Amino acid sequence: MKITDPGSFGAAIRKRRKELHYTQAFIADFTGFSVSFISDLENGKKTVELGKAIHLANTLGMDLLLNPRGKSE
Repeated sequence: MKITDPGSFGAAIRKRRKELHYTQAFIADFTGFSVSFISDLENGKKTVELGKAIHLANTLGMDLLLNPRGKSE
């Protein structure tokens, strides 16, 4: 999935969480993040903490890759 803004990043996180059948509350308990943080991230809030967002993606088994435009791995 191509991520172009906070909304598409949040949508990818939400989709993966639901694929795993995890609730926001379960992820909050597992990571120590608040449910409101997870909700904000999934809803594309622009000011969420980048480190936490990356950690959450990794916890859900997602890899983040940055490539120059026109190139993919």
